[in-house]
Amino acid sequence: MVDVAGMRETAGAVGAAGVADVADVRGAVGVLGEVLARLVAVPAPEGLRTLGGAVERMLAAAPETVGRLADASERRLLADCVAAVREVAGEPGDRLLHWDLHYDNILAGRADTGRAGQWVALDPKPLAGDPGFELFPALVNLFDAGEVVWRFDALTEAVGLERDRGRARAWTLGRVLQNAVWGAGTGGHRMVPEHAEIARQLLGGGVTVRAGVRWCGG
Repeated sequence: MVDVAGMRETAGAVGAAGVADVADVRGAVGVLGEVLARLVAVPAPEGLRTLGGAVERMLAAAPETVGRLADASERRLLADCVAAVREVAGEPGDRLLHWDLHYDNILAGRADTGRAGQWVALDPKPLAGDPGFELFPALVNLFDAGEVVWRFDALTEAVGLERDRGRARAWTLGRVLQNAVWGAGTGGHRMVPEHAEIARQLLGGGVTVRAGVRWCGG
């Protein structure tokens, strides 16, 4: 069982070394995938905010957000993200999500606290929802455009979504949409370049949907 309160209280149980310090970034992705799989293996406890509520708010704000973008290609790109999210909005999921699981939020456990050999997730923003909504931070943190699809495939396999990557893709695009909504709320008129690139790659094809089959989007 994963203790949500325990995730909030682990600062004293970890050392200075973190996953972000791992020299091999693909190795860091593997560690993050293992931690993520452990978290989403259990249902979220009662009383957490839900992805269902978050997606209602972002879809309500989507038309205005798309319209605020100054670049026509970004408006089309974000509209495609909105369409993808609408396809999965009715099944927001019930797993325990961290919501901000990137490489700087995973540190090595300390031996004197009984966590030697463990990687510990810090600073959660607990949410009940679909595991596919958890992948975006690992794609954008330590960003590398050439590694987006590899990371996406590796992470979906780690959390058991390798046979449902279409759904994981849609929820990852949901994170792009959510960030665009937040940006518009602070007066922004452009997408964050890294976010736009992730969306382009996931929408443009190359994501494995099932073993031996490639999804080709548009």
